[in-house]
Amino acid sequence: MKHVTVAENAGFCFGVKRATDRLEEALRNATAGERIFTLGHLIHNETYNESLKRRGVEAIDTDAIATLAQEADAAHPVKVLVRAHGCPRETIALLTRSAEQNPYFDWIDCTCPYVKKIHKIAGETDAEAHFFVLIGAANHPEVIGIMSCFDGEKYVFSSAEEMESSLCQRDVDKMHKKTPVMVAQTTQNLGIWHQTQKKLKKLYTNAIIFDTICSVTETRQTEAAELAKQCDFMVVIGGRESSNTAKLYEICRRHCGKTVWIANASELDRDMLSDATNIGIVAGASTPSDEIEEVYKTMTEMKENFEKMLDESACSTLNTGDVVTGTVTHVSDAELQLDVGAGVTGYIKADQITNDPAFKLTENFKNGDKVEAFVIRVSDIEGVAELSKKRVDADRNWLTLVAACEDKTVLEGKVAEAVKGGVVIWCNANRVFVPASQTGVPKDGDLASIVGSTVQFKIIEVKQGKKAIGSIRVVQREVRRAQEADFWANIEVGKVYNGTVKSMTSYGAFVDLGGVDGMVHLTELSWKHIKNPAEVVAVGDAITVFVKSFDPEKKRISLGYKTEETNPWNIFKSQYAVGDIASVKIVSMMPFGAFAEIVDGVDGLIHISQIAMQRIAKPADLLEIGQVVDARIIEIDDEKQKVSLSIRSLLEEAAAAAEAMPEEYAAEESVEAPVEE
Repeated sequence: MKHVTVAENAGFCFGVKRATDRLEEALRNATAGERIFTLGHLIHNETYNESLKRRGVEAIDTDAIATLAQEADAAHPVKVLVRAHGCPRETIALLTRSAEQNPYFDWIDCTCPYVKKIHKIAGETDAEAHFFVLIGAANHPEVIGIMSCFDGEKYVFSSAEEMESSLCQRDVDKMHKKTPVMVAQTTQNLGIWHQTQKKLKKLYTNAIIFDTICSVTETRQTEAAELAKQCDFMVVIGGRESSNTAKLYEICRRHCGKTVWIANASELDRDMLSDATNIGIVAGASTPSDEIEEVYKTMTEMKENFEKMLDESACSTLNTGDVVTGTVTHVSDAELQLDVGAGVTGYIKADQITNDPAFKLTENFKNGDKVEAFVIRVSDIEGVAELSKKRVDADRNWLTLVAACEDKTVLEGKVAEAVKGGVVIWCNANRVFVPASQTGVPKDGDLASIVGSTVQFKIIEVKQGKKAIGSIRVVQREVRRAQEADFWANIEVGKVYNGTVKSMTSYGAFVDLGGVDGMVHLTELSWKHIKNPAEVVAVGDAITVFVKSFDPEKKRISLGYKTEETNPWNIFKSQYAVGDIASVKIVSMMPFGAFAEIVDGVDGLIHISQIAMQRIAKPADLLEIGQVVDARIIEIDDEKQKVSLSIRSLLEEAAAAAEAMPEEYAAEESVEAPVEE
């Protein structure tokens, strides 16, 4: 039985799709007589570029820009699209000048945003303090464009060995004066990239490394490696000029000896598939979806022809130890029933399909499904065979685990149970033991807390007897490092983060910003004077903070929490003005007067002379702590942020009003000193 699998991430990546979409839009909106060009081939795919040529879109080089800019006029405007790989800084400047000088000459920058990001890194790196290292192909258009953005000492290396050899020969004085900044071509091979990072960190402990490999490229390469390990024949589709397709071919060939690289379906040879059982298809970032579909259709037709021939020549006998493919005829949660030919009915019990007790056969299989299984026992008299799918999966996928250990590939699986000394993960029907120290659970923590969860892990050791040792912790550590690198690459003063209070000291609170910690000093937590961070926040609180300053070398971040919007003085000023009457609370008393809270965080002074109309010896003669009284705001000092209040003003006003009343009402009115409410 032949299976053809197309990688999920085959074909156009985001950057290429964006470039081709912009070209299609330009063609749709083109005016009569307008000529459209691409600066170099828009993408690295011969078939696609030939189709553009037939539609009148020509590829030009930089030397043609000046001529086209001079020729462009109202009758024959010109539009140039910069390829997805980008171009040198000088070329961008030339295009910009040409467009400014001639309104009938225009250009569209289709450079992939991931490549643009590297341009920015190179352009903003201080050439006096740093030298620039790029891992990639020196003659590739993307690399040429990136390197043009840095004016100082710079290098391009294709391997870790080449980099180490070259940098070790640098002048000793130079090695101590400048810090390396390293980036990667967006389509760089992950294995080579990891090797170069390790080498550079050994040579320069202060190296600044930006992980600039496109996330789609990383996913595509990882997926290609996984698929190649499971297949005995691989087809890689893509243009011969495509760097990322070449890397996919290298990855697939490393894991699957029978790997071919084709540009389109016409290059397929039927004889290639004669011995293949599991066939995989991957495609480079510049491969259109219709080319992938054509290859898949052609291979599917080949597959059907081979299966027909196989059925006609199939052996009619069934023996213990055989691996057979049967068709599901009945499903229950206890077992599967299959037609395996040769007049035999096959049965697979649930425990011979998976070790996951929550796995429901009725939810995952249906009549007509094809299932490959190992023959455990055959009863010719009863005409039945006992089968095991788990045995086939385990045998086939064990090699996948071995390869994953060698390549340090990240795998995914569900934690099935907690056992003595660790946990067990079932990965593709193979048992992987993860020691407690490698689970990521704190020492003496409850290992059962991660049972049932899906985790990412790596195989760190394989032993005889198909025993695999895994580590969740090593993946978590790599993820944290990647998050930290991304964080430091994008941090800037004023940037706002949602974080979680991780711990507190007497002088401030440490906040987890997502793998990186920052500190909010005690004075930045509140506008009021506080003695301990616990007066404002607690460990575990989710809070919004902003960056006040940071030091990448020392890995220190100073954060702010209080804002002008929460400044009590601003709140007070927005609510009150001189002459307003406020209901205030007496909070403390001094010989010269009483302090009253107007709003939370802002107190006003009621001078002893402003408490009553008559002279009093001390504020406590008429006021009490906690008492709420009405007072008029008689002065606001913005510079010193001080407020003066007066009860006396209100008393005098009331007395004046009483005097103005007719005599018969005056006797009924009286003004008393303020009392507690």
